[in-house]
Formats: sequence, structure tokens, C-alpha cells
Amino acid sequence: MLASMKSLVKRYGEQTVVDQIDLDVIEGEVLGLLGPNGAGKSTTINMLCGLINADAGDVKLFGQNQSITNLEVRRGLGLVTQDITLFNELTVYENLRYVGGLYGLRGEALKNRVEEVLAFIELKDHSKKKPKQLSGGMKRRLNIGCALLHKPKLLIMDEPTVGVDPQSRNRILESVKALAEQGTTVIYTSHYMEEVEAVCDRIVIMDSGRIIAEGTVEELIKRTSHECVVNLTAMSPSPEMTKQLEAVSGVKHVILTGNKYTIVSGVDSGNINRITEIATQHGGIAGISEEKGNLEDVFLTLTGKSLREGDI
Repeated sequence: MLASMKSLVKRYGEQTVVDQIDLDVIEGEVLGLLGPNGAGKSTTINMLCGLINADAGDVKLFGQNQSITNLEVRRGLGLVTQDITLFNELTVYENLRYVGGLYGLRGEALKNRVEEVLAFIELKDHSKKKPKQLSGGMKRRLNIGCALLHKPKLLIMDEPTVGVDPQSRNRILESVKALAEQGTTVIYTSHYMEEVEAVCDRIVIMDSGRIIAEGTVEELIKRTSHECVVNLTAMSPSPEMTKQLEAVSGVKHVILTGNKYTIVSGVDSGNINRITEIATQHGGIAGISEEKGNLEDVFLTLTGKSLREGDI
């Protein structure tokens, strides 16, 4: 087992943000860590990285006890932060060279590794530019490159595609797949369900500091095989309309994002006519469709929230 967390607890004052977590990370897998805002994902990652200590429980990484004082075990870790952490006065090449030096690479080994990483993140033609001259997607890829210089056994990627264009997102996802094929273990967090489905072998869902489900995409979707989803785009959504939809027979969850409703019902509830009727009474419908549950619906069913609910 590459990493293991047992009965992990973290409190801030009277608030328990991580509550008795048990989680193993298997060597060679891409593990998706999902949860709504405030679920405890970042705190869990920080304890795994040794940035903060747990209040109770144990964290083992590469067979050693992890803590804020164990600097040696961190050499096997790579962390891609959600916030881009680059040296703005250094070029792309110099950023990579500096970080490689921090991990003890020297001379020809350092030079060769920088060249390898430049090729991997597809920034060889931009190596003399400074971060301010790069697009958002290029900065993200450089951020990833800095975490790869020392060939970490475990790479943690925290929202690595935030704010990037679709082309850069696809490049980043392809890089995750390539790393997995090379044997790197990856923990991947994202607010984009399609990314998780595309790259992750196993998924863990957290809510309110606890793990509430884990499994492959197929295993998790089986949990909602007894449910269907109505996607409704309303002309004039309102709190009153939401209240009426929630009261419809068979409806389990109603989520409003902008003017789009996601309505989860028991399969064969036969309530789409009633849903349509309510929407018509409240200004009309711009679009409506019905489908079987997917991973997003699993998340909604388990947490009562959309994955991106509350995002800015």
C-alpha cells in the first residue's frame, strides 16, 4: 500500500473537518477525491502531505509515519496546487531548474530531467518565456512540471484545470493518463465530473468530513440504477417553483443552478408531466430532458448537492 490513513481526525476549534477517515491509496492507481465545498478534501490532502498534523489517527506514506517533521518522506511526493505557484521573475526553464535543484538534482542529471519535463508538458518552445508571458493553460502545465521534476512516487493534483481553456484541459488530462501509464500514482481532485470519469480508476466521495462512498465509476453508478433525472431549463425559476418541485411525488432532490433544474426521482415515478405542469405555471420551459443516472447524479443523491454548487 503506497499510502494509508486510519481513523484520521482533524478539528479546528469545535469544528471537526475530518472525521474518522479510513483510506488506502493503491500503488499505480489514479484516485479521484470528490466532495462539495467544505467536505474536508483539502485538509485530508494537507495531512497526507505532512503540511499539518492530525489530531487523531495515523497517516502512513511509503511505509513511514507521516508528520510535519518528516521531511524525508516528502521527497517522494509531488503536489500540484490549485493556486499557481511559480517564480514570476524566472523563465520557464529557470523555474524547472530551480525546483529540480531543491530536490537535489545537479549537473547533467538536472539538465536532462528539465529537458524531459519540458517535452512532457509541451513547453519546449516557450522555455525562455516568463510566466507572465504564458497563457493560463501553459502556466498550469508549468505548475505540473515543477511537481514532476524529482519523479515523485505519488503525485497529488488539486484542481489542476481551474480556469483553463478546453484545449489546455485536454492536454492536462492526457498528461495524467500518461503519468499513470508510466506507473505514477495520482490523487486527483476536481469540480468537473467528466474529468474524474475520464482519468480515475477509483473514486472516493467525501461530505462533512467523512467518506460516504468509494468505488469505480461503474460501481458508483449502480447505486442510482433505481433513479432517473429530469434536466429542466426554466424561463422564470423561483423559490416557490423549487418548493413545488420538491413536493412532487417521487422526487428525491432538486438542485437549481442558474436557470437549470436537476431533479432526481425514483425510476418509473411517472412525474414528468407534473414537473412540466409546474414549470409551465411559473413562466414556461426553455428545455427539458429525462435520463438515467450518471456519476453526477450519484454525487447529488449521496450529498444532496451539485459538485460545482457554490463555486465562484
